[in-house]
Amino acid sequence: MPDAGQAAPQRRQCLCIDLKSFYASVECVDRGLDPMTTNLVVADLTRTEKTICLAVSPSMKALGVPGRCRVFEIPKGIDYIVAPPRMARYIERSADVYGVYLKWVAKEDIHVYSIDEAFLDVTGYLSLYGCTARELGERIRSDVFATTGIPATCGLGTNLYLAKIALDITAKHSPDFFGELDEESYRATLWNHRPITDFWRIGPGISRRLAAMGVTTMGQVAMSPEDALYKEFGIDAEILIDHAWGIEPVTIADIKGYRSKNRSFSSGQVLACDYEFDDALLVAKEMAESLSARLVEEGLDATGIAVWAGYAANEDERYLIRLSIERHQRLAPGDGGSRRFSSPTSSARRFREAVTSIFEERVDRTRLVHRLGIGVEGVVPHEASGTQLELFVDQQEAEDELSRAQAVNDIRHKFGKNAILKGMDLLPNATARERNATLGGHRSGE
Repeated sequence: MPDAGQAAPQRRQCLCIDLKSFYASVECVDRGLDPMTTNLVVADLTRTEKTICLAVSPSMKALGVPGRCRVFEIPKGIDYIVAPPRMARYIERSADVYGVYLKWVAKEDIHVYSIDEAFLDVTGYLSLYGCTARELGERIRSDVFATTGIPATCGLGTNLYLAKIALDITAKHSPDFFGELDEESYRATLWNHRPITDFWRIGPGISRRLAAMGVTTMGQVAMSPEDALYKEFGIDAEILIDHAWGIEPVTIADIKGYRSKNRSFSSGQVLACDYEFDDALLVAKEMAESLSARLVEEGLDATGIAVWAGYAANEDERYLIRLSIERHQRLAPGDGGSRRFSSPTSSARRFREAVTSIFEERVDRTRLVHRLGIGVEGVVPHEASGTQLELFVDQQEAEDELSRAQAVNDIRHKFGKNAILKGMDLLPNATARERNATLGGHRSGE
């Protein structure tokens, strides 16, 4: 409580801005079309009609088409444009939007949450611009549209969580696409909102566990005995309880100041068709090479590597998967394993050897492989202090390999990732060449 005569502390004012159907809007604007009235989907039809749409335009959503449907699920009576993904263009446009934010707010008060969504803490800017937080949010949103042609939705809250909820639940159902919440209005208007999965960080799994406790709304979470919540969710119950009351102590400054104690890198892909063991191992080796190149580029080494292979489902498993979908569960048959290195390394040769060893020991040769994942952990700077050298490794040979890898990275930076390829990358079922032409697993458009 402030002393008598002392002004109460100013409530924090946070914006959460989302670019509406971002990929689809970019494609519409680049074609001179209105994103709000044009039927357009972003999808790579070279992957067949089973491919997932990366985005559908707002007018498609108004017709009941979900944002992440598969192409064949779009009703046949709807006429629409199909735009192939251009990830490089979307990154460029996202940077343009960030440039607009910087016209209004310093980078220290901006947290980019995703390619199409960002948080802005505008608390300290209201006196500068002589307006309310809502007015400033409208100005920024209008500037984004005037500069890029991309429409945006905005949520305003007294903390980051409420700004996100104001965006996800309030703004997206508001005629003017602007939502506003504080702790009191959140409890008054959303405590009985269903489904509970509409709330940030509550997915189907948490929802099922809450339902088993007889809890289906955030208001019921707030009124539930805390001991029962901690027993079910452990330390995560603290976040759940705070959010039920509309409380979020973390600020953008906290996010920017956070440094993880451990680092890891991972890569995964769904294969275009089901692969035999040897072909799947080939792709896993390519993925290991790619992770090695990434570590070399950043001057890092890894202390361990892990591989996972997901099998194509057989008839019995397909039946169980259908049942599991009805029960909102997942069934993903697969095998994998991990290896620790005797000392940190970024050697592509050692990565390949470890991947091969894991595959031969853990992956079923009789099963077709549909998905692959690979990751490295315990990432540390190269030649970090305290790193123990291996007695049975030729250090000169290791340094020569590192120098070659750095030279290859330099050439690829200048001439493209496919400028230098290994022989295995030219084999019929290799995927590296195709993936080198993508961003985030999708076509770059370049």
